Amino acid sequence: MTLRICVDIGGTFTDLVSIDEQKSVRIAKSPTTPENYSDGVLECIKIVASDAGEAVADFLKNCSYFAHGSTVVTNAVIEHKVAKVGFLVTRGFRDILSLREGGKDNPFEPRKHYPKSYVPRYLTLPVTGRINSEGGVEIPLDEREVEAALHTLIEQYHVDSIGVCFLWSIMNPTHEYRVREIVAEKWPDITCILSCETNPIIREYRRAISTAIEASVRPIAEKYVRELRRRLADSGFEGNLHIVTSTGSVIEAEDAATHGISMIGSGPAMAPVAARWFDAIEGDKQGNVISIDMGGTSLDVSLVSKGEIARTRESKVGDEQLGINVIDARSIGAGGGSIAWVDPAGLIHVGPESAGAVPGPACYNRGGKKPTVTDANVILGYIDPDYFLGSRMQIVPDMAKKAISIGVAKPLNLDLFEAAFTIWSTINVNMVSAIQEMTVWQGIDPREYILVAGGGAANCHSVALAKELGMKKILVPRYGGVLSAVGGLIADVAADFSGSCFTTTNNFDYHNINKLLEELENKAMAFLDKLEGPSRNQKVEFYVDARYSYQVWEITVQLRKRRITNENDLAELIQDFHEGHQKIFGIKEPGQLIECVNWAVRAIAETPEFNLIEERGKPEHSLLRNKGRRKAYFKESGGMVDTSIYRGNELNCGDIIHGPVIIEETTTTIVIPPESEAVVTKHGDYLIEVLN
Repeated sequence: MTLRICVDIGGTFTDLVSIDEQKSVRIAKSPTTPENYSDGVLECIKIVASDAGEAVADFLKNCSYFAHGSTVVTNAVIEHKVAKVGFLVTRGFRDILSLREGGKDNPFEPRKHYPKSYVPRYLTLPVTGRINSEGGVEIPLDEREVEAALHTLIEQYHVDSIGVCFLWSIMNPTHEYRVREIVAEKWPDITCILSCETNPIIREYRRAISTAIEASVRPIAEKYVRELRRRLADSGFEGNLHIVTSTGSVIEAEDAATHGISMIGSGPAMAPVAARWFDAIEGDKQGNVISIDMGGTSLDVSLVSKGEIARTRESKVGDEQLGINVIDARSIGAGGGSIAWVDPAGLIHVGPESAGAVPGPACYNRGGKKPTVTDANVILGYIDPDYFLGSRMQIVPDMAKKAISIGVAKPLNLDLFEAAFTIWSTINVNMVSAIQEMTVWQGIDPREYILVAGGGAANCHSVALAKELGMKKILVPRYGGVLSAVGGLIADVAADFSGSCFTTTNNFDYHNINKLLEELENKAMAFLDKLEGPSRNQKVEFYVDARYSYQVWEITVQLRKRRITNENDLAELIQDFHEGHQKIFGIKEPGQLIECVNWAVRAIAETPEFNLIEERGKPEHSLLRNKGRRKAYFKESGGMVDTSIYRGNELNCGDIIHGPVIIEETTTTIVIPPESEAVVTKHGDYLIEVLN
């Protein structure tokens, strides 16, 4: 039997989804274990193995594909718990990491301190040597200076790794290569990261910061992947381990360990992959999707337009730009564990601080004392204390009552239910604002999209969010509580290879552009050739980052062919750029000069198509039987009202459920307010429509 597994580690819970040859799907959630993340992974495996009636070793021996997403690298960067980096730069450019791209991110926050340099200035040393913009050597590399700088960084300051970013190394990397040779000769145990390999693009700060981040996280990534592989092997796993990346794909573990930066933000990148897939089989099939994934710590928002997942080079982790092309997943501190608090002026706030997995919300009874969103959902009657995580985890409502009473109700002079509803509605406002930033502020009408809601905490809020945004349809996958893990299960194996070669459409450099495209394609094919495991459909895609003359930022355009060999090929590129610019910004300038800056090739090994969700019931209307009733809060109905409760596994395809009602799945709770209805789809998902 061939088994596929994906495990995604979040800030509060670790999620697992598996599927076998019979399309039998099993899912699990377990509290994340920050002291040793692998413990949470193995606990999830124990849960699904027990559910399958097998020992863990037997269960894992049947697994041919294991994908894994983790917050380990992301957390290390945010918390500044990374390797100590020494950084070499071209003389005269020592402050590139300090000055960044100039100015402040938000000039309207005068009290915000200028962020510290990712690598301190005393660990950033200049050396003599200069490459010009054409790739010529203006000043030879002074190897004695290099050795002296490396000696200072390694012997005196005891750095763990070295990063190198020389001016115009993207045109001629020989100086950077020589530095790595010197490090290997004299300090073979020290990792040396080069900008010409990490992120070979024009824009000096972004190339430098991505190199510095890679140098700081690679030792962590290598250690984590090595430890995870050992723990899985000890438990019986003999298959291929893949790691989820922030580009919306997976790569083999060995590649991930040497591209640690690609693991930053990898979990949120999987949500739109899953959301697009669910929409294609269950939604309105238009390819226009707003994806939300609300876990215990954060809300991640992503956008899919006409089947294309939005990507960006503007992604940040903490105060730092990543500088690489990744899935555009915007995160805010709005999760089930987000803490509610009242400021001295008597105004309520929810988040961004989270109770996390430890101690967790007050109702977990694990030492948490502060009121959270999950505590509010318990008080409002949305969450059944006896069926949390399918009864695998017991929660204590009295602890939620105490926390909300002390932290919110008393300071605001509200009763318990009003205080809980205030927490619930405040977090909703925060989440609506995040979705509007991704849509309305970019000229996108959310009413033309379907909302795909995932994450364990999302569906106590999803219908309310859709109503506020004017959206009519919400798709809640049956396994939406582990949405990102589903994305990792169906994602393609893929990698991007990029390089810079500046040219313009009025004087196009056919020779050098095609030479670069050939080099990138060779790297892409080498990546595909070494893939292990079952054969897959393979393809390569070609892209260019281009802009109108005098513009600051580029847009990405896919090339129709592998090479640009004549005026007809160039005309196609120009046409596609104009249309892309029109789509994004609403304007185009036919006849205007176009500048082509960066080029990329994406190697893709497609995941075989399969139906993740097993059908349940027959596609015909059946008699509804509810589990019972309990009091739940619906403001439009006057407060706490008797509400029908349904267990998801007892509903059948074609069932229509009218709000107010609550549907309980093992990993999420779906709150359907009045003037809304849900239809159970052929795969057991829930298509909800806002009627008014």
